[in-house]
Amino acid sequence: MTTTTVAPLTTQDAELLIAEAGRAAEVAGVTVSVTVLDAGGHLLAFRRDDHAVLISGETSTRKAYTALQLNTPTADLVDAVQPGGPFHTLPTALDRPLLFIAGGVPVRRDGRLIGAIGVGGGAPDQDHGFASAAVAALA
Repeated sequence: MTTTTVAPLTTQDAELLIAEAGRAAEVAGVTVSVTVLDAGGHLLAFRRDDHAVLISGETSTRKAYTALQLNTPTADLVDAVQPGGPFHTLPTALDRPLLFIAGGVPVRRDGRLIGAIGVGGGAPDQDHGFASAAVAALA
């Protein structure tokens, strides 16, 4: 039997993700917090801009966790939690509550989930753009 190994998300990868998301936010004139989790949901790296709202750090972490747990960008989940949506009654008794606001993006390598990035501090569509730009730069 042949097994395929995919390189895990490293701290160097996480630092690149944070730098790229931060650079995109800076260009847009937005102050953000950025969280990167590995595939197990462990914190690999975190950055909170000095001028970012304090809660943006918790927000970025919860966005990353949600993207990781559901293996999809949080921007794609917003409608799913509305009344009548498939996740409307999803339990939140997890280690960390999920957050269905754009800005969390899974990180994949060779098609496999290796982590997630979450960005908080800007408007949801901005945060999603910053996170997506960072993931694209890692590829």
